[in-house]
Amino acid sequence: MQQVRLTTTGNWINVDSGIRAQLIAEVNHITPTMTTEDMKDRHYDDQQVKYMLEDLCVRVDPDDNVLGPETKKNCHLIANIEQGLLHRAFSIFLFDAQHRLVLQQRSLEKITFPQHWTNTVCSHPLFNDQAETNGVDGVILAAQRKLSQELGIPSAQAPIEGFKYLTRIHYKAPTDDMWGEHEVDYILFTVIDSPSIEPNPNEVMNTKLVTEEEVKQMLRDAEEGRVKITPWFRLIVEHFLLDWWKQLKAQGLSGLEMDQVIHRL
Repeated sequence: MQQVRLTTTGNWINVDSGIRAQLIAEVNHITPTMTTEDMKDRHYDDQQVKYMLEDLCVRVDPDDNVLGPETKKNCHLIANIEQGLLHRAFSIFLFDAQHRLVLQQRSLEKITFPQHWTNTVCSHPLFNDQAETNGVDGVILAAQRKLSQELGIPSAQAPIEGFKYLTRIHYKAPTDDMWGEHEVDYILFTVIDSPSIEPNPNEVMNTKLVTEEEVKQMLRDAEEGRVKITPWFRLIVEHFLLDWWKQLKAQGLSGLEMDQVIHRL
């Protein structure tokens, strides 16, 4: 038996493989709800529009099986998300030698969740590069690429073998009435003693190093509307991060256990 979300109710149910295939087929249609001209009319940042139109995300089913490519734009339109469109993503948590976590504040130019604080880097493996569709190995390649592109951290400082995959979460969250996220998100940890951070201003408006207590305070501040944080960061903090952080401080990356579960949050 497999689990599938019924989009009309938002609930997860157990179904056999035949019904599961039928449900997936029913959400295969992509709704063309926003054209390139529509995006221009909304005065979005040109570079971010280019990413939306040209980047091909990895479309997956609820079990994270690859279904094919889909534009970043289509993957993030609420109308398509409500029909079940799901894509693969990753969230990097980078720590320094004192086990402080690097956070970024997303730029004003971002189309989804602008000005929100979040983990070090959050992005997508791309179908444009077939190597990035290859499960955990592909996600780590994409993570190395995005650390450089968003934060200016060179690949030499973030070698492939320095990333630790922990688990996946499946979540859905709107950013406004047009855009949102519906992702199977791979969680990655890495440690760089003294990371050389040079943020790309089109992606990142601010960064900071924080302790566990400071992250807890950020969540309290977010509850009271004093700061904006991304929904996936909040979910990861509430369900996993603090325990993982303790293990990291005690035993390093080697002390962190991986699991094959997709956590439905």
